[in-house]
Amino acid sequence: MKVFVPGDSAAVSVGADRVAAALGAAHSSFEIVRNGSRGLLWLEPLVEIEVEGIRHAFGPVQPHDVPALALTGDYMSSDLYLGITDQLPWLARQERWTFERVGIVDPASPEDFLAHGGLSGLKKAMAAGATETIEQVCASGLRGRGGAGFPTGIKWKTVANAVATSHAGAPLGSTPHKYVVVNADEGDSGTFADRMLMEGDPFTLIEGMLIAGFAVGADFGYIYIRSEYPAAIHSMQRAIELSREQGWLGTSILGSDFAFDVDVRVGAGSYVCGEETAMLESLEGKRGMVRPKPPLPALEGLFGVPTVINNVISIGSVPAIMSRGAAAYAALGSGRSQGTSVFQLAGNIAQGGIVETGFGVSVRELVQGFGGGTRTGRPIRAVQIGGPLGAYLSEAELDVSADYESLIAADAMLGHGGIVVFDDTVDMATQAKFAMQFCAEESCGKCTPCRIGSTRGVEVIDLIVRGEDSAGNKELLEDLCEVMRDGSLCAMGGLTPLPVLSALNKFPEDFEPESQRRKESV
Repeated sequence: MKVFVPGDSAAVSVGADRVAAALGAAHSSFEIVRNGSRGLLWLEPLVEIEVEGIRHAFGPVQPHDVPALALTGDYMSSDLYLGITDQLPWLARQERWTFERVGIVDPASPEDFLAHGGLSGLKKAMAAGATETIEQVCASGLRGRGGAGFPTGIKWKTVANAVATSHAGAPLGSTPHKYVVVNADEGDSGTFADRMLMEGDPFTLIEGMLIAGFAVGADFGYIYIRSEYPAAIHSMQRAIELSREQGWLGTSILGSDFAFDVDVRVGAGSYVCGEETAMLESLEGKRGMVRPKPPLPALEGLFGVPTVINNVISIGSVPAIMSRGAAAYAALGSGRSQGTSVFQLAGNIAQGGIVETGFGVSVRELVQGFGGGTRTGRPIRAVQIGGPLGAYLSEAELDVSADYESLIAADAMLGHGGIVVFDDTVDMATQAKFAMQFCAEESCGKCTPCRIGSTRGVEVIDLIVRGEDSAGNKELLEDLCEVMRDGSLCAMGGLTPLPVLSALNKFPEDFEPESQRRKESV
């Protein structure tokens, strides 16, 4: 019998390794597969057994629960039995493309990857040719999943039309190059989709990079992973080694004259290196500081040569698009926001985890339908979308569609799809101050509006809540936010005003002087 126990970091943090060990000790004849997480994080460790090709789920399972599971008998009688995994409402309501294999395959098995459709996207791309591959990516409507939402196909077309150049210290010699760089510096609060894909289906990311390299004429790729993700780093390094053994990386890929290889580079914990040009500086061995644009990285990127830079989810979506069809992918979603988005539910939420579905689902459906409301059971007061620099939505605004254009119209942003929930005990002035503190701590220091503005922002918010010329300092805070938004070199300083002003304008009562708030609460 096959038994699946996630090796995902989230599952491991709540005892999955101990559960796997207990299962192995109790059932030595079982084949225990350490898969990725299915994304139902409130049920981890989630154990699955395969009976006649159908997987059945139990959870959350702890080591002391193993004897009572009766996996070789009447397993359905267990108190922890959840049902057929694919029929669980959380999964059955999703439309999984990027995450179609996560939680299903053994992430360390090339054979399992192939058995579940792996490399079919690459094979179709190579059969169609580079130009047609780019056209398919354009037709799919795929946009960047890291924040800006720029069309992926347009970026690839720009790099494909650029002339490859040479540079000193190139990994494959002094011949002209183009690069593919995957930004896996996932630092936004409430986001974990990149990590889960790299840990649960690393070969898909490699396949996506191969398709990108083939399409634009690149011969080498880097995956820039944050140092706080040791399991993801190990997973990708292992997958790269196995891919080389399989002949999927190196020379003569799939019997063609296409050559491409991949390496992992580990960041040093700087949030600003999630910005693409700061990441390039770090990859080149320099301090991670933002570069002015132009020139665009697509034309002068890593070491000054044309470079495709995509987020993990963007690149990871390409194999399914090429395999299952650009038109089918584009048919999902809403308006100009085509395809699926991988939403991540976190914070004070009853059912946190991964939801991949077409754009157009409302934030309320994500938070209350999938997420089950707050973990505390108290009313929702605010929801932040787009990481620590994303705006706050009030409870009354949750019916907004979770897509690029609708969120922009609501003075918010999608970002990387992280959704963090707060109940009615949250102090929004404290949250606004946190945004400024975060910016001050993580700023690379290159531009004055971000470096100095964030520090002054913390001071001004303190003055407001102390009741020192509150009206004048609120006006000053708004002016300061305008300068940061318009004058900062990158999104670090430019987006910090979003959470600050949304908190100030939507929750003004939290910015009243502390002495007045104490009187009102009596």
